[in-house]
Amino acid sequence: MTSTKRDCRRRVRPVSALPEHGVPAGEVLAELRAMRSGDLPTHGGRLFAYVYDPGLAGLDELAAAAHAMSAHVNGLDPTAFPSLLAMENDLVGAAAQVLGGDEHTVGSVTGGGTESLILAVKAARDGRPDVTAPRLVMPVTAHAALAKAAAYLRVALDTVPVDPVTLRVDPAAVAAAITPETVLVACSAPSYAHGLIDPVEPIAAAAAAAGVRCHVDACFGGWTLPYLRRLGEPVPPFDLSVPGVTSISVDLHKYAYAPKGVSVLLHRDERLRASQYFGYADWPGYTMVNPVISSTRSGGPIAAAWATLRHIGDDGYLALAAKTRDATAAIAGAVSKIQDLHVVPRESTVVAFMSSAVDLFVLADELAARGWHTQPQFRHGEIPASVHLTVTAAVAPRVAEFEADLAASVAAAREHGPVELPPGILDLLGAAAAESVGVEQLAGALGLGEGGALPERMAVVNSLLDAADPAVREKLLVAFLSLLQRPSRRP
Repeated sequence: MTSTKRDCRRRVRPVSALPEHGVPAGEVLAELRAMRSGDLPTHGGRLFAYVYDPGLAGLDELAAAAHAMSAHVNGLDPTAFPSLLAMENDLVGAAAQVLGGDEHTVGSVTGGGTESLILAVKAARDGRPDVTAPRLVMPVTAHAALAKAAAYLRVALDTVPVDPVTLRVDPAAVAAAITPETVLVACSAPSYAHGLIDPVEPIAAAAAAAGVRCHVDACFGGWTLPYLRRLGEPVPPFDLSVPGVTSISVDLHKYAYAPKGVSVLLHRDERLRASQYFGYADWPGYTMVNPVISSTRSGGPIAAAWATLRHIGDDGYLALAAKTRDATAAIAGAVSKIQDLHVVPRESTVVAFMSSAVDLFVLADELAARGWHTQPQFRHGEIPASVHLTVTAAVAPRVAEFEADLAASVAAAREHGPVELPPGILDLLGAAAAESVGVEQLAGALGLGEGGALPERMAVVNSLLDAADPAVREKLLVAFLSLLQRPSRRP
């Protein structure tokens, strides 16, 4: 959650999930459709974050049918449901094929990129029982899910700064950050925020020289970068073909276009995966042995992913990558035409841009008013604020429309001018940093009320969050989410 963009027009009327009398199936589905009508669009190429749309007719229906066919299959015991075991092994084999694996490569299917990263950190931590105070080294641009993994697993986090202009990490700085307590070095292919590929080869070499595992977080781009390379794009080595890379993760619900949530975590060999497992037999029930965090797992998402890959095929993914590459270049070109918008050098399927003259949070509001949903990103240290656009194949037919609306949105943002924060609000931020003001008071000052009542435009809120210290920003957004997540009461 890098910014808050929902407004009061998209509030959902609460209903009782446990009514006194059961509701007919048709009425329940009608209610669900009504609730979904308030969501951001998952198809059509107008949402540049969160969802991945290939624009392929019939794919949703295929995935839904496959999901339904295996929804009640339980991944807890693969010996009871061999179909699920076979599909998981097929998905791991496909990921290994795409990401430089060999006959020794093993892996697991997880519920998403965060779970894959938590398990990568767990495997590295538990693989070094001699280290009593384990540490994780990564560039500051690495995904926040790695910080979450470190927090959950009580692994200390050492972040390495990047150049604020190039947004690149110096491999020598990563190497210098490795200590005897380091159990894992992580890097990105690409980083989510700006779409840049870390220098994996020298980072992995430094980790190997220190006897430390190296994980590549390719959750975001792992399914597109190999195909972009095959299309002639200058994609540097980043996967298991690189010496020193011991594990890599890729999300199939991103550019493999499977429904959420399915990710794959690969290890170079079985020895490295062994410490990922959890086993427990010291109780009267069945011996619990889990390769992933969940015990009971629905087979639905796995079957949907399996069906999606089978249907699209290698040649289909190559064609989708070409379409996405061209759309990304066209979107970047449209942004570059606008004076005072500066595009981050493009290495993947992300267009990220900055500006010192146009208020990007006002611009995001103007784009949203025209039906384009982007992801504003806050400044971090010397790294300026930016706007993130995840480009998918479905964006391709909408490039000209986006270009026209972008020009109109920039003109409107210039006319609006920079955001003026309410008087005294920055003092509240300082008080929050000193913990002399409650986060609910701050949430109220921002208009983040109980039940999700938000301002129609979010530029003021995002500008204040951008001005806040990261620790205060975290408190504020946690408080806001807590206000949203309150039980519905029976009418």
